[in-house]
Amino acid sequence: MIRRAAGRVLPPLLAFLAANLLWETAVRVFDVPAYLLPAPSRILAALVTHAATLGRALLVTGHAALLGFLLSALLGVVAGVAIASARWVQRAVYPFTVFLQTVPLVAIAPLLVVWFGFGIAPVAVAAFIVSVFPVIVNTVTGLRSVDPALVDLFRLYRASWAARLFKLRLPAALPAIFAGLRVAAGLAVIGAVVGEFVASYAGDDAGIGMLALTYSRESHTDRLFAAVGLASLLGLALFGAVSLASWLTLHRWHASEQEQVR
Repeated sequence: MIRRAAGRVLPPLLAFLAANLLWETAVRVFDVPAYLLPAPSRILAALVTHAATLGRALLVTGHAALLGFLLSALLGVVAGVAIASARWVQRAVYPFTVFLQTVPLVAIAPLLVVWFGFGIAPVAVAAFIVSVFPVIVNTVTGLRSVDPALVDLFRLYRASWAARLFKLRLPAALPAIFAGLRVAAGLAVIGAVVGEFVASYAGDDAGIGMLALTYSRESHTDRLFAAVGLASLLGLALFGAVSLASWLTLHRWHASEQEQVR
């Protein structure tokens, strides 16, 4: 068990350390100005010095991203079930889901402020808009990939629509649904950060996106890198939580998670 965990953790950790060592060396050898590209040691120092401010911002952004992600998971699965249940529903609803994916978030973010005001609500909605599409698409794909022989078997025994859905179609679609949730986890953080560019408060209630915008304007590049790094860690944490939930749900019976354990 320990050897297996070390085999998973050590390669990316060593690659990360090697990349940062190369980065630090290049910045010092070529005397790159700190406002253009700060050294990792300088970024770490900024992270430690401004830990309180960055920590509060991370909690604000994390709250909004989590709300948006949970909303996309719930409504995305429900919409996917509705779309997969009938062709006419797909024709009526699916174009609007594509519209949510294709409209630039920066363009509609000011409208979210008009509708929801400043604060966490428009940021969470922005995270939802960005992250719901992969959940819908993967749910529809999973529900339509059920073995036709099993569907015919349920119909042969005159199983109700609810029985077919909850005992056959949804369990069979879970691997695809979790794949969509993994994608949505990272997109929710991106949507929250972009939403904060327009809709977030400044001061103690500022999120990572607002801090990054402020640091960029003030040319505090080391703090900007620290904020971006924390946002990336937030996305990784949310992705890891979804992956853990997927493993706990599927590892006993689905081949995709069983292979990951070996």
